[in-house]
Amino acid sequence: MFKKSISNLKKIGLISDTHSFLHPRVKHHFKDCDEIWHAGDIGDVTLSDTLKAFKPLRAVYGNIDGAEIRKEFPKNLRFTIEELDVWITHIGGYPNRYDRRVFDEIHKNPPKLFICGHSHILKAVNDPKLNCLHLNPGAAGKVGFHQVLTLMRFNLDKGKILDLEIIELEKRI
Repeated sequence: MFKKSISNLKKIGLISDTHSFLHPRVKHHFKDCDEIWHAGDIGDVTLSDTLKAFKPLRAVYGNIDGAEIRKEFPKNLRFTIEELDVWITHIGGYPNRYDRRVFDEIHKNPPKLFICGHSHILKAVNDPKLNCLHLNPGAAGKVGFHQVLTLMRFNLDKGKILDLEIIELEKRI
């Protein structure tokens, strides 16, 4: 008799740069997620409270976030989940162009998954030098130069990132 393997997949919703705007379809896209991760520029505590009431929230503050958000969320968040070392920060740069604020640490002790926001440019880039996946979900808010509001969704299982999805909420007019 064969036993079925039951996975402890964690489904993650990744968002950034909301700037106080929560698109009405975010909850629809994150309804099956176990956690929401926010990579900064939340905007106001009402938005983070709304997300926390919906799903467990891990977040960092961004450069536009005021004292109330900064009191609740750190600048950098590093943790292990599903055997995966994760680092979330708002301003991080990109492979071969990491920001000075993270440069030394990311080269000394690279995570397996590095997440940042700030640029409003959606990216999923592997850094082969550091053996690290870099994610930036783009921007889900209406402030900034981006043309499309975006999110990401993915699964975590035993140190692996699976089923990465890019979600376009709407084009800006």
